[in-house]
Amino acid sequence: MSIIEVTVPVLPESVSEATLMTWHKKVGEAVARDENIIDLETDKVVLELPAPQAGVIVEIVEQDGATVVSGQLIAKIDTAAKAGDAAPAAEAAPAAAVEAAPASNAQAGVAMPAAAKLAAEKGVDVAAIQGSGRDGRVLKEDVANAKAAPAAAPAAPANSTFSTVTVSPTPTVQIAGDRPEQRVPMSRLRQRVAERLLQSQSENAILTTFNEVNMQPVMDLRNKYKDKFQKEHDVKLGFMSFFVKAAVAALKKFPVVNASIDGKDVVYHGYFDIGVAIGSPRGLVVPILRNADQMSLADIEKQIAEFAVKAKDGKIALEDLTGGTFSITNGGTFGSMMSTPIINPPQAAILGMHATKE
Repeated sequence: MSIIEVTVPVLPESVSEATLMTWHKKVGEAVARDENIIDLETDKVVLELPAPQAGVIVEIVEQDGATVVSGQLIAKIDTAAKAGDAAPAAEAAPAAAVEAAPASNAQAGVAMPAAAKLAAEKGVDVAAIQGSGRDGRVLKEDVANAKAAPAAAPAAPANSTFSTVTVSPTPTVQIAGDRPEQRVPMSRLRQRVAERLLQSQSENAILTTFNEVNMQPVMDLRNKYKDKFQKEHDVKLGFMSFFVKAAVAALKKFPVVNASIDGKDVVYHGYFDIGVAIGSPRGLVVPILRNADQMSLADIEKQIAEFAVKAKDGKIALEDLTGGTFSITNGGTFGSMMSTPIINPPQAAILGMHATKE
């Protein structure tokens, strides 16, 4: 047996911890070298963790949803084992260690050592837990799930039914008569976006101005060339490339809007890195079009399309989101008539585009 440890890689700068999302392998399953075995969600991006060596997973130390830090042990791989060998090896755990658990623990004989230890630390009664391991053994994740279970709900009126069910990923649905409620953990990205926007509102003196723009010339131009544009560049001609070009022209004319605040200093940027807000299943992301002043309409549309695909698939990289001197958000795609977008600090301003009306 040759055991190697799988640890959390060094997280990007400014990211202190991550959440384990979904294990792609189970104990006893074979993995290939560099095969992604689990996704780690940070408050900015989702990172893939590849297997350091080929082998068989013999132990998963931290389960889905666990909060981890750089260097933390999360699994073990036996590089000499074959698929199917790992489960017995992992569960033949030291019986002596189990017996060493507190005598007051009525279920210590069927609780795995890690589970017994966690139960003792958290004050969880293992006797009340239905073990999911071999022969009904209580595993660490069973204790963790019991700990995470929602508090008992108040008794429902006699004329109503009340039940709790769990659906993917780990939300809780409470049903009281015909009034269901669903509680879903917020992703790290959504938490971080909420924190940043609240920070922006508390630290910036925000002023929003509203102006009407005649979009007819742009619409006529787009309608005239959109088929030829798509055929030549293999990407649709949208409005965002026009917005970016217009923004760059305005930023060149008014450099203070392309500046950022650093303490008591105003930093004027001699480049134009435009953030474009894109919705994703995990929340709002703002990838950066670097040196947008040097990009053609086709370059802009291709880059935005690429960002949209990466955001949908959870593949946005940290470097895609870092920096930016100005941002644009287009609520018009959702039919928004008017809104007050919040500045993305430390930038000085943001442009919000809205629905086009006759």
